Amino acid sequence: MELLRLLVLAVLALEQGVAGPTETVGNSSEGLLEFSLGKFRYFKLNKPFPEEAVLRDISSNATFLIFQIHSQYQNTTVSFSKTLLPSTSGTGTDKGLVFILRPEQSMCTWYLEAADAEPVQSMAVPLSYSERDPVPGGCNLEFDLDIDPNIYLEYNFFEISIKFAPANLGYARGTDPPPCDVGMGQDSRWRLRYDVYQYFLPENDLTEQVLLKHLQRMVEVPQVKANAIKVVTLTANDKTSIYFSSLRVQGVIYNVIVWDPLLNTSAAYVPVHTYACSFKAMEGDCSSLGRVSTKVFFTVFALLGLFICFFGHRFWKTELFFIGFIFMGFFFYILITRLTPIKYDVRLILTAIAGSVGGIFLVATWWRFGILMLCMLCVGLVLGFLISSVIFFTLLGNVKIFRDDVVFWMTFSCIAIIIPLVFMGCLRILNILTCGIIGSYSVVLAVDSYLYTSLSYITLNVLKRALNTDFHRAFTNVPFQTTGLFLLSVIKTCHNREKK
Repeated sequence: MELLRLLVLAVLALEQGVAGPTETVGNSSEGLLEFSLGKFRYFKLNKPFPEEAVLRDISSNATFLIFQIHSQYQNTTVSFSKTLLPSTSGTGTDKGLVFILRPEQSMCTWYLEAADAEPVQSMAVPLSYSERDPVPGGCNLEFDLDIDPNIYLEYNFFEISIKFAPANLGYARGTDPPPCDVGMGQDSRWRLRYDVYQYFLPENDLTEQVLLKHLQRMVEVPQVKANAIKVVTLTANDKTSIYFSSLRVQGVIYNVIVWDPLLNTSAAYVPVHTYACSFKAMEGDCSSLGRVSTKVFFTVFALLGLFICFFGHRFWKTELFFIGFIFMGFFFYILITRLTPIKYDVRLILTAIAGSVGGIFLVATWWRFGILMLCMLCVGLVLGFLISSVIFFTLLGNVKIFRDDVVFWMTFSCIAIIIPLVFMGCLRILNILTCGIIGSYSVVLAVDSYLYTSLSYITLNVLKRALNTDFHRAFTNVPFQTTGLFLLSVIKTCHNREKK
């Protein structure tokens, strides 16, 4: 019996070890949710039945708490009181509240509610910080909450913007917070630094379970530093707003860590996530990667590109049509998008027509005048455009000097022009390289209309910059995952086949 009792105790201990810091529960029949510091809890919220969240046995070393709740796309509300007021509550998919503890206080209460009619699967966690830690959002002057630890996210086709309120220095229980705008010395909040982090979710995975699991890696300071990519560090003199390239259907989590360099302490804001698409949209929601017109356009384009990849060097006029199509179509699309309010599907049809005219014109120019150097210049410029796009697709694209549009476009154009000039003495090699690389990349663009791949942003980022005058401020980081590796192998195979 003693051996059996020890075995049962060992199994129970093992289960607790595997569970780690995450506590998974369902609905609370009594409307009361018990929380523990640093432990995540899963539950469902129903609009008619708000829940009361309780945290007990708070350490006397804790000065303030951040309670945060997350859901995939349905809004939830967290509040200090049952009566919802803008200054004491927050509503969204990633929301949190800072609770400043009073002397001797050891218990806190929050109220949770679903903002939509449907039940909302949610995850919440309370975190504690000491008097030496900076207070996220402690110097808020822009948003409704007095102390706002939340990150506010907006997105469109071109970019994602995140904004947050400045932090304040930490302070002990029962004392007044340091003034936010009295003095700018090392004894004020102006010494604080803000590290902005970005974390990519697994590609092509829109499941709720995956999101909530990965959000746990972006809540506390050590996990954020270990798992995410630090994009930029801001000082208190910088604007607390950052812009990123919008990656439709690719899940991304953002967080900000505020750091006190004098005390070497830090605290994390409430992480925020986006897929740069809507789960509720009637048309073009997150489950549909692209329009039918996009799929038709790039499928036909990829079929022609595959032919050029394998046989283009042997079918010279077909290759010229392909190059002329790219040349004219790209510039025509930019022109009509910037100058007219025509709908996307119509723009794509007109682009296909204009591209075909450009291809026929280049073939006719060769047939009538037979000027090889002019035709090869067009071939080389298309290859140069792609190579220049690849260069700025790397970390070089986020270098501060290239945020200036004049510097960017001058550098981009010079790289694109250098390529045909370098190969003018060996036109055969230039032609083979162009057929293999450009032809195979057309397959990448076609795949992206059916299945997300970050490689499409090699050229899409350049197109966005040409269409949107504000895109220069966006960081253009993208994940490099399984689909990208597969497509790179396709490009290499096509290129090797063309060389033979």
